[in-house]
Amino acid sequence: MKVDRSLLDELGERISRARLYLDPVTIFFLSFPTFTFILFLITPLIGMLGIAFVYKGAPSLEWFIRIFTSEYYINLQGRGEPWYYDEKFNMLVITGSDYGVILNSLIVASIVTIVTTIWGIILAILFSRYSFRGKDFLRILSMVPLLLSPFVNALVIKKMFNPYNGFINWLLHDTLGILPFRLYIDGLAGIALTQIITYYPIVALNILSSMLNIDSTLEEQGVNMGAEGFTLLRKITIPLSYPGIMSGATLVFIFSLEDLTAPIVFHGHPLAKKLISFQIYTKFISETGLRSPEIAALAVFLLFIALTFFILIRNYVSLRSYASIPRGRMLRKLNRLGVKGYLVVYTVIFPILLFTSFPQIGVVLLAFSTRWVNTVFPEGYTLANVIEVFSNPDVFKYLRNSVMYASLALLFIFILALSAAYVTNRLRFRGVSSIDLLSTSPIALPGIVIAISYFYFYATLFRDTILDPTNVLFFNPLPVLIIGYSIRRLPFALRAIYAGIQQVHVNLEEASLNMGAGRFHTIKKILLPLVSPNVLSGLLISFIYVVGEVSISIIIGILNMDYAPLTVYMRDVMLSAVGSQYIAAALGFILMSMQLTVIIIITLVFKQRYAYIGI
Repeated sequence: MKVDRSLLDELGERISRARLYLDPVTIFFLSFPTFTFILFLITPLIGMLGIAFVYKGAPSLEWFIRIFTSEYYINLQGRGEPWYYDEKFNMLVITGSDYGVILNSLIVASIVTIVTTIWGIILAILFSRYSFRGKDFLRILSMVPLLLSPFVNALVIKKMFNPYNGFINWLLHDTLGILPFRLYIDGLAGIALTQIITYYPIVALNILSSMLNIDSTLEEQGVNMGAEGFTLLRKITIPLSYPGIMSGATLVFIFSLEDLTAPIVFHGHPLAKKLISFQIYTKFISETGLRSPEIAALAVFLLFIALTFFILIRNYVSLRSYASIPRGRMLRKLNRLGVKGYLVVYTVIFPILLFTSFPQIGVVLLAFSTRWVNTVFPEGYTLANVIEVFSNPDVFKYLRNSVMYASLALLFIFILALSAAYVTNRLRFRGVSSIDLLSTSPIALPGIVIAISYFYFYATLFRDTILDPTNVLFFNPLPVLIIGYSIRRLPFALRAIYAGIQQVHVNLEEASLNMGAGRFHTIKKILLPLVSPNVLSGLLISFIYVVGEVSISIIIGILNMDYAPLTVYMRDVMLSAVGSQYIAAALGFILMSMQLTVIIIITLVFKQRYAYIGI
């Protein structure tokens, strides 16, 4: 029997390549993230599916049928007017209409996504294609909403639109007289406004990144062919920016669906309670210890929407061809703004950017105020609130817990991110791409869904132990929170390390291996020093978002307040006495200061751009 020599040569080459890359280190790098995601992501989610699709011990769609046939969840007719004018108080009240829990959530998420995407495109075009005085200041101002202070940001926005002593009504109605009536925003409208202000930088950053990477010669050719102005943007620039637009819009849509902070702050209005995330949260809190199929069914529906958008957008972007600059960045000739351009920038865009930064300004004012009740501005200022955070053991323990959890999670995140980034960059085996998919998917998975699935998972697998969340007397949430935080915030570190490894030529590692150095020694002595700025910047970003994590914290951490992180305490004081809000604001100020420090370190020390990753 004659054997084709070329087949033998190809087989031998594959065996040599496998021997070169498959050693104990790469096997560990392959297996560790794989088993971690199977055990701590896929298995809990499958377990939740088992609860949602079972009725009276048999597979069934009963719980989904109940949800989708109930007017409480879906009401196509709608109830109430989205806004109305109150003649008695000369007030325009905007709250939104009630279309049921599911449709309310989808409508709010759609409105938030559309508005943030349009505004993000406008900002990205302005910052990437034009040169004007004050550009750097406006770019910084547009990123201010990224300084998140859970719950307190939403509280400040709510105070801003107070009809009698809110800043917006004081400025536009009482002082300038621009509005002929008072404006009151609450309910679903208040939640949508809060999310728009909070999330638009995510879209803007993703689109800006795409526009900066477009090969400038393509636009120059378009100009030479007669395309200018809006035609150039519509035909060339925006289509080439679709990866950033789609990624940013998808993230915002998912973040809006899963958001808990705004609904909790606005929960005083009945409509604010009729959102999927708030329903899961309140039903879980009221039924702690029970395997509620209705909660599981709602969580599965939320998971289905998130995964559908995540997979469709990944496939859509990967199936299209985009022209970008592969190496370095060519100098682009920027257009100079004329008089009309300056007029638009500083009479329209600047006031809107300034308005979106008010929540962060309000957090600082609230943190240092002695009293801010029924007045437009604080009545006095003090350092007592910030000092109490560090001097009062009953408050400081929550900050200490969060920092400790985040620090421990970083070790887990580092090993996971390095393993996944290395194998997806260096190995070319079938199935390696699935590790990248699993590693990046948590950014698009609703945190409240992961939290609920963890509750069921640990309650089933570790029943009557300290890891059983239903064991209210002895439950220790520390291991559960650390694993949950690590999985949830892994993508931030992963993308940073991946980008670093991608810039290191594989020949450097192969030369080291050929000289007799082992894989571990090569990675330790050659690769890690070269990508250390990426590693540190990615871990710093993950650290900040772990400390500010809300969904997993208030679902799992709230079960034992001795081990609760700071966002649980901030949530509690937001729902308690008014005086406690100053302490929550002080914690928010500390969290924002930490975020600002990280941004400065990343941009000035590591010379890297701070941005929300895309999908």
